[in-house]
Amino acid sequence: MPQGPPMSPLTLSYFAMWSAFDVRFGSSGETMGSCILRLAPIFDCPSWLVETIERMQRTRMGFYVHCGSDGDGGVLLREVGSRETVSCCVPSGYAGREGQIWFVRLLEPPSHLCRQHIVFITPYVILGYPEQAFVDCLGRELARMEAKKPLKVDDAHGHLMNPGPDPNHWTEYLTCAYSRHQHDAIFLTGIPDIRQSLPHG
Repeated sequence: MPQGPPMSPLTLSYFAMWSAFDVRFGSSGETMGSCILRLAPIFDCPSWLVETIERMQRTRMGFYVHCGSDGDGGVLLREVGSRETVSCCVPSGYAGREGQIWFVRLLEPPSHLCRQHIVFITPYVILGYPEQAFVDCLGRELARMEAKKPLKVDDAHGHLMNPGPDPNHWTEYLTCAYSRHQHDAIFLTGIPDIRQSLPHG
């Protein structure tokens, strides 16, 4: 259940975004967010609200490498296995340190007046494992998904992260990998597909 530590490793910020924009249903794989967007013209929703929901609908969780700060209070994050680094605002206030692996959801800059992405949930920080361990893990996860059913998508990695192999795949990881927490971050340890590495596997 969503609550946040110590009652649950699933924070309200994580659960709200997961339930609205990740969980899919019906034959066409709708989400609550996509349904809202379909209904928006009927109810004459303001354009700023529609644009905000569209941006949220495009988000997904991801594993990112902390690459230091940008000098303007932003944290530089790079998705594991990639080269592109983006500057991010972290509303929880957690600054972290270079080299950490974060499991977070990034919202693209909300307007042309803002150059920073937004870490839209409390950061989940993974302890004790390097970037390559997650690159290898995601490769194995993709191979398993492809073996079950060929993915007819342009972005296989994006599909792995949202919706994932099954609806509860990433929430189960947060539950099984929970280590400890502080007011601005939650700490995990373990590799998603190596059960013996998870403290609550």
